[in-house]
Amino acid sequence: MKYVLFVCTHNAGRSQMAQAFFEHLGPPDMRAESAGAQPASAVWPGVVEAMREAGLDIAGRKPKKLMREMQLHADWAVTMGCGDACPYVSTSVEDWDVPDPAGRPIEEVRAIRDDIERRVRELIATKRDAIRSDRTAHELRLEQLLPQLAREFEGHRSPGEIRACADAVLSSFEGATVRSYVQVLAYRQTRECLRAERCEALLAG
Repeated sequence: MKYVLFVCTHNAGRSQMAQAFFEHLGPPDMRAESAGAQPASAVWPGVVEAMREAGLDIAGRKPKKLMREMQLHADWAVTMGCGDACPYVSTSVEDWDVPDPAGRPIEEVRAIRDDIERRVRELIATKRDAIRSDRTAHELRLEQLLPQLAREFEGHRSPGEIRACADAVLSSFEGATVRSYVQVLAYRQTRECLRAERCEALLAG
């Protein structure tokens, strides 16, 4: 399972629309999330109306703050025209220059909606294989695991064994439908494997 993260400042318009369109149009082995650096209290009413016209109901969605864990488990990220207000996302990132629909008349919100739908369709059509094969997020998660493991197993396991084991364990979570606790679980499983006389993850690799 691959995760695509859409980010804008308030997570109340652009990124919410992109997430909804990706969920509707994307392949079954990819999931979408959205978040913002300064989340609003609710999705903008004009955005809810415009999306309802497109057959997608996002009225019940609540803007979310971009958290470190989201960045760690995202395989691909799209930032939405928020410039310096968009936090750094440590994975493959592309930026879409899309105006903020907040406070705009419904005709303009519809145009923004249609632009985002077009971009999402293009993303799926042209970047689907790249998203599936990109290992940036995997390597980032791996680098987060290694320092503590290296300290704990120094003198008992070689750096190559530690990296290979952590890599194999992390890879086993690639199909996980929920990644919120992957880092914690992968760390625990890697420690258990490295402590064992025969590390099954290394043998499997």
